[in-house]
Amino acid sequence: MVGKLLITGATGNVGAEVVKLLLKNGHSVCAAGTNVAAITRQFGAAVEATVLDFGKPATFAPAFAGVERVFLMRPPAISNVKQTLIPAIDAAQRAGVQQIVFLSLIGADQNRFVPHHQVEQHLLTAGLAYTFLRAGFFMQNLNTTHRREIQEEQAIWVPAGRGKTSFIDVRDIAAVAALALTENDHTNQAYALTGSEALDYEAVATLFSAVLGRPITYRNPSLRQFIWRQHRRGVPLALNAVMAGIYTTVRLGWAGRISADTGNLLGRAPITLRQYIEDYSDCWSPPADTSKLPPG
Repeated sequence: MVGKLLITGATGNVGAEVVKLLLKNGHSVCAAGTNVAAITRQFGAAVEATVLDFGKPATFAPAFAGVERVFLMRPPAISNVKQTLIPAIDAAQRAGVQQIVFLSLIGADQNRFVPHHQVEQHLLTAGLAYTFLRAGFFMQNLNTTHRREIQEEQAIWVPAGRGKTSFIDVRDIAAVAALALTENDHTNQAYALTGSEALDYEAVATLFSAVLGRPITYRNPSLRQFIWRQHRRGVPLALNAVMAGIYTTVRLGWAGRISADTGNLLGRAPITLRQYIEDYSDCWSPPADTSKLPPG
């Protein structure tokens, strides 16, 4: 049995799944984030909750004390990793952390423009054992970031053109992360984590229509239309730029790579997009039309 495990981003899509899997298998888990109360509400007394704020270096040493392995992910709002994640990694090393499992991005080793590249390069030279989980596009972005447009407008608004995406379910990412954190065969390894199929958004909309039983349309906006629409909806400029960049890589055909790593590591086929939509179908139920309800 490994020692204490620290999970960053514990209340997020991936982090929460990692925590649940580790608890299910009897491991000692410390869930880290900026809001300890939210962690406690989500997991109760089953986990130790600790503050870890990448913008506040004073939180680093207490969070990493006594920890053997760390699941590290970059909060979406953080772009300057030289002032945040990299000092945190150094603090983890000083505290005696032995391995960092980093949730990276597929292609991050070649793409110097994404912050994940800088984190990977630092880990390669830091002297810590590492495992890079280079993930494709999360299926769960469709029930978080794009939930409202599917639910209310019956549409998917992304500027991806006809490019294909090798979607992956965060439950599969979490399952691989749990292996990397608790087994000894994954140190100093890099895995490309994708599903088993690459789909364009026309195919995605077709699957949504079939599973939900109502027509869902892929609008295929231009990049300018997408950015303006996001701006009008109040999306912060930095996040808007990141999303535009991600969908540009899809449009250019760079996001459709399929890797066998997920299936090989888990010993089963990755979760398909159809299965994901079926499992999360309630997320996109149309909002109730309160105008038709009787008064009172």
